[in-house]
Amino acid sequence: MQHEQVGEDEFGYMLANILKENNVNNEGMRFDPGARTALAFVTLRSDGEREFMFYRNPSADMLLQEDELDLDLIRKAKIFHYGSISLITEPCKSAHIAAAKDAGVVLSYDPNLRLPLWPSADSAREGILSIWETADIIKISEDEISFLTKGEDPYDDAVVHKLFHPNLKLLLVTKGAEGVADIIPRSSVVGSRD
Repeated sequence: MQHEQVGEDEFGYMLANILKENNVNNEGMRFDPGARTALAFVTLRSDGEREFMFYRNPSADMLLQEDELDLDLIRKAKIFHYGSISLITEPCKSAHIAAAKDAGVVLSYDPNLRLPLWPSADSAREGILSIWETADIIKISEDEISFLTKGEDPYDDAVVHKLFHPNLKLLLVTKGAEGVADIIPRSSVVGSRD
């Protein structure tokens, strides 16, 4: 189930159709006639790493307001998955926080750090961590761990332990270009059986 705001434009309708063609319920999509759909262009650098360029000034997703949320639709889901990009500016930030707080379902968080979109590295770190403890599941890359911990080793068990909070059930750590991940259940870090 998708709950997102896109522009009332060809890109917005294309995204809605792609979701529908892939059997994703898109009834929660909103089409803003006054703003365009955000665009992201991804290229590969010579070292194989991805590079992103964004067009969103302001885009429809940035303008989603809390009173436009369909909380009943969100509560019907099994999992509410969110990222941190919607935490960068208001009014989307407040809508995002309200949706996560009131979802009443499993919360899955992918910080998806895109530093060029944030005003500064400190504001990105603060924004990403501002809703960290609401998540039941977190998917994070090694680079994001290093960023959030200000350079600490993402392979250090003590660093990974710091990322856990009382409600976190699962931490999925991706390993960049290798395409593999470590799945760390809460029980292996804090000795719990829940």
